[in-house]
Amino acid sequence: MPLSPLDIHNKEFSRAFRGYQEDEVNEFLEQIMRDYEILLKEKAALEDRLKTTDERVGHFNTIESTLQKSIFVAQEASEEVRRNSQKEAELIIKEAEKNADRIVNESLTKARRIASEIEELKKQSRIFKNRFKMLVEAQLDLIDTDDWETLLEYDIDTQNLEKIEKDKEESNS
Repeated sequence: MPLSPLDIHNKEFSRAFRGYQEDEVNEFLEQIMRDYEILLKEKAALEDRLKTTDERVGHFNTIESTLQKSIFVAQEASEEVRRNSQKEAELIIKEAEKNADRIVNESLTKARRIASEIEELKKQSRIFKNRFKMLVEAQLDLIDTDDWETLLEYDIDTQNLEKIEKDKEESNS
């Protein structure tokens, strides 16, 4: 166990003939005692500072550990978010591709149907044109026939018709 300043102060030396001067020894011991007491106080202060520093280092180590765990958790969370975002983006792309395929297929089907309808309308238009042409030609043929001339050559006596009509009315009465 180390000496205390009190131990140094209370230390008694045996007296011998021709020994050291007692006052010088006492004065020297007093100086040692003061210096030793200062050293002990400094040591205690340093131990307190060391303890406080150790506590702070422990606290900072705890904070560091917590921060490292938080960073790890944040990295894991960001990685999970990235993976989920990537999956969601892939799903959106697949859905968009499906919709695009569906729209293209519907458009092709509509285009085929419209083309078919156009062809049917062209066919009906040709048929109508041919029939109308035949009708017009038949009417022109009728106009060009000699029957018209024959009809115009008839001479009908309108007075004679009126007389026949009056006679008929009288006989009915």
